[in-house]
Amino acid sequence: MSVTRQDVVDFLYTEAKLLDEWKLNEWAELFTDDGTYTIPPIGEPEADPRKSLFYVYDNRSRIKDRAERLLKKEAHVEYPHSTTVRNYHNILVRNLDSDVINVACNFTTYRTKREVLDSLIGKQQYELVKKDSGLAIQSKKVILQLDSLRPQGKISLIL
Repeated sequence: MSVTRQDVVDFLYTEAKLLDEWKLNEWAELFTDDGTYTIPPIGEPEADPRKSLFYVYDNRSRIKDRAERLLKKEAHVEYPHSTTVRNYHNILVRNLDSDVINVACNFTTYRTKREVLDSLIGKQQYELVKKDSGLAIQSKKVILQLDSLRPQGKISLIL
């Protein structure tokens, strides 16, 4: 399967659209069976999950569980759902001809809920693999570029 840079960019934009539309189960399906989704502590992007408390350290099973949990009415912090707008910028694609495509980009996620607007910024690092059906996420790492989670105080949505 031949993949172009534009295929990768379109894949990332599709991911952002699924998340903004709260199609979380479809988002979870973008991951490989051994896929991971991680958010290390602020200021420690290379932290070791065995020694540091990550905001998120999910394997495929936990990714699916997180998606299903956030869609339930019992997830009070996200029901009704926040309105979000995700922007991915400065997308760098490496190793297009390899089995694993490395992608890095900056992101801005705007979230509004109960008349409050939060802005989350950072970097995302992906390892994408080629499948018969297209691209899939083998790993996604979100590196928050914030001094702290204040004023938000929480990450209650998928970045």
